Amino acid sequence: MIAFVSGPVAALGPDSAVIEVGGVGMALQCTPDTLAGLRMGEPARLATSLVVREDSLTLYGFAQDDERQVFELLQTASGVGPRLAQAMLAVHSPEALRIAVAGGDEKALTAVPGIGKKGAQKLLLELKDRIGAPLGTAAAPRAASASAAAGWREQLHAALVGLGYATREADDAVVAVAPQAEADGGSPDVGVLLKSALQSLNRAR
Repeated sequence: MIAFVSGPVAALGPDSAVIEVGGVGMALQCTPDTLAGLRMGEPARLATSLVVREDSLTLYGFAQDDERQVFELLQTASGVGPRLAQAMLAVHSPEALRIAVAGGDEKALTAVPGIGKKGAQKLLLELKDRIGAPLGTAAAPRAASASAAAGWREQLHAALVGLGYATREADDAVVAVAPQAEADGGSPDVGVLLKSALQSLNRAR
């Protein structure tokens, strides 16, 4: 098992990053929040989870070990694959997910693209004894490293398209959260903006 990778950031994409490890570029699938904390050419250390399929080996990267652990626990629920688990972590922090499951919060889970009301109910039952109790830490704010002073519009837009929304929908969502981003002094937390954008899209639908 590859527990983590460490090295300079060689490339960044809408939903992935390449970390150079010993002269080899390791491609990792990442949430928008994790990507927001990375900078080209700067050193990074990401916890990883390797997903093995018959036709592929996919490495997922996380800013925190807790995210990696929750990512793997989510997949123990029926119907939850790595892409859906990653989408859940794109919308909610690990602690927010623990709080949602502990409190039976269907609305929090249905905010994730791909999860309907019945799916949320099923997940709440299956995850209740697996994901663990809330740790008592703040759930809403993301890590300070996730704040990106520049390019938040591009990162947010790319994240929404990566989650399956149409370009026009992503454009409208970016416009909708712009006042919130400006209120943060031009250095918004992309993870928080993504949550707000998804809420505006759900209302629009």
